[in-house]
Amino acid sequence: MEDTMAIFRMADAVCFDVDSTVIQDEAIDELAKFCGVGHQVEQLTKEAMSGNTDMTYQEALKARLDLCNPSKQLLEKFKRSHPPRLTNGIELLVEKLHQRGTHVFLVTGGFASLVTEVAKKLNIPDENVFSNRLLFYYDGTFHGFDTRQYTASTGGKALVMDHLKQSFGYQRLVMVGDGGTDMEACPPADAFIGFGGNQVRPNIQNAAQWYVKDFKELIDALDD
Repeated sequence: MEDTMAIFRMADAVCFDVDSTVIQDEAIDELAKFCGVGHQVEQLTKEAMSGNTDMTYQEALKARLDLCNPSKQLLEKFKRSHPPRLTNGIELLVEKLHQRGTHVFLVTGGFASLVTEVAKKLNIPDENVFSNRLLFYYDGTFHGFDTRQYTASTGGKALVMDHLKQSFGYQRLVMVGDGGTDMEACPPADAFIGFGGNQVRPNIQNAAQWYVKDFKELIDALDD
């Protein structure tokens, strides 16, 4: 834990997962409820996040989206009625990181159309957001998602970490998140911090060198 804490304090870049980390909910589960298929999608999400599935990440993502089948018009209604609920403490934490000159990124399997609003609230520029992209036909009906994005497949977050290190030369790159896809990003990330403030996943809690349930723990570490 001490090694991870030391890297975090000296980090030149920190990457945050979004769903159940930066925000309180799993956006795809909330979208599924809005579409009337909440239970089925929630089960798939739990299996995908815990690693208890034979499906690849991309297959699980496709299965959940196919169940939702969201049109562009429905997605806009969802965004208006379900503004993102930021996790307590994340705004102050990101502000403190920015004040220290630490670069902050959002790295998520969620969708750009939903994550953009989160980034705005945290003053994170669009170019610092790595997410998936939904695709629609000309009439707004659902077409699928862009499989070319880093985070569209298994190991995608690790690819983002590698891309950031190669592009910017980061020496102390930290990933913070609640799920297995976040923990798998270290390495190439230099440290991983497990977050259980919204969802406690036992496999992550047991494996993470540093596991926190409140962002105040990270804020306090920066203040020490």
